[in-house]
Amino acid sequence: MTDVEILDLGRVDYEPTWQAMQQYSLERESDSPDQIWLVEHPPVFTQGQAGKAEHLLNPGSIPVVQVDRGGQVTYHGPGQFVAYVLLDIRRLKSDVRKLVTALEQSVVDLLASYSVTARPRPDAPGVYVGDDKICSLGLRIKRGCSYHGLALNLDMDMEPFQRINPCGYQGLKMVQLADFGQRPPLQEVQQRWVAAFCRQLALKPQWKTLQTVD
Repeated sequence: MTDVEILDLGRVDYEPTWQAMQQYSLERESDSPDQIWLVEHPPVFTQGQAGKAEHLLNPGSIPVVQVDRGGQVTYHGPGQFVAYVLLDIRRLKSDVRKLVTALEQSVVDLLASYSVTARPRPDAPGVYVGDDKICSLGLRIKRGCSYHGLALNLDMDMEPFQRINPCGYQGLKMVQLADFGQRPPLQEVQQRWVAAFCRQLALKPQWKTLQTVD
């Protein structure tokens, strides 16, 4: 098994966290440790590389950040579980498709542990309960290494999703774990997801105490 460092960064602003991900991925060397960053963000819309302006319907006072991941526009806010995967996928003998599958299946397994039946869709990345989306996913691969990751809606103000076409799909309904009567503590969700994800890629989690991104 390959070690992966788990960093719980708490609630942090989006832009400096994204810039720190970019910097880590740019500067990492062949022996740099793989890391997973667990965060929450203050309210922010993020627009992927191929994002189209027409999917931003009425952002209002919530900032919009143009970023370098795949996908269209999504929303991050308090009460959402966000995990960023900074992995050398070549060293793991993996590829983008396997990584996406591992991310999606780990969320399916996590939700199953709370008696919520979910599934990925072959035509649209992410995880769905019925036709409704509960988890968004977007990645960037540079020099064989990944960053960005997933955002799972737990117990949050869902109104901002109505200001966009989530992930570029008009009328797509976004749901959250609380809609199914489940409100587990964030730390519990983090631990269950890390275990589920690491099983997918034969990773051994090493929890670190770092609390901030410089």
